[in-house]
Amino acid sequence: MIDETAEEIREMRTHSSSVVAVKAARALRELDDQEFPTVEEYVRALERNSRALRRASPSHASLVTTQREIVDAIHDADPESVEDAKEATRAAVERVVERVESAKHAAAEQVADDLDDGATILTHDYSTTVLEAIELAAEDGTYLDVYVTEARPRHLGRKAARVLAEIDRVTPTLIVDGAAGYYLDDCDEVLVGMDCIVDDTLYNRVGTYPLCATANDTDTPVTVAGSSAKIVDSEGFRFENEFRTASEVIREPPEGFEVANPSYDETPTRLLDRVVTEDGVQTF
Repeated sequence: MIDETAEEIREMRTHSSSVVAVKAARALRELDDQEFPTVEEYVRALERNSRALRRASPSHASLVTTQREIVDAIHDADPESVEDAKEATRAAVERVVERVESAKHAAAEQVADDLDDGATILTHDYSTTVLEAIELAAEDGTYLDVYVTEARPRHLGRKAARVLAEIDRVTPTLIVDGAAGYYLDDCDEVLVGMDCIVDDTLYNRVGTYPLCATANDTDTPVTVAGSSAKIVDSEGFRFENEFRTASEVIREPPEGFEVANPSYDETPTRLLDRVVTEDGVQTF
């Protein structure tokens, strides 16, 4: 069953990394339904399945860090019985899920508090934290104009625009990725989510780097929002990009040329103005 969940996570190309992390954490509870003769065998099974889940989506730092946290918690608990080990796993999973979900909400609240009435913002891709921040601000009476890039080739920005269109006081405008520079002079802020930040590099949906570089040239502030679980150092995590199929870019088979379709790009944090998490605001 966990192998099936790992495969499902591998195919979750359009979901936020927090959603992936929560799904992976909950998958470990399936070990509850299995019998193990010793604690050692249970722990080995936990470690093996956790590695499979991490391999399913190695680009998501929050998945990797939360899986390690759960496994470490069982080692630290030093359970005397299999049932004790299972109980420790259940508790660790619930702690991780609660922290990830509450962290997203807390980060969104901090961003929402800083959105000025009548502001114009530009966002890229589909970030659940960004969308929640905009919704919270609107619920508090803030009117916002939001430019949304399509985020090609999967067009995830279209999904974001549809969500924003359902929120009162928010006026969304969908634009092609290449038009971001045209509209940045009209924007008060660029607001994006994050897959992860590793040392001095933001990894996020491809297209984020040229957007932030152009915003830097136009003196448009860039804010990144997400859970602190996505901020890691290179000693404990190595980012692995994902390359999707050529059919997402071009329908007919390419003849005489190659098609490159990376999922993420790298943005130096020097191009950012601030990163907002549940722990507060870090400025650059």
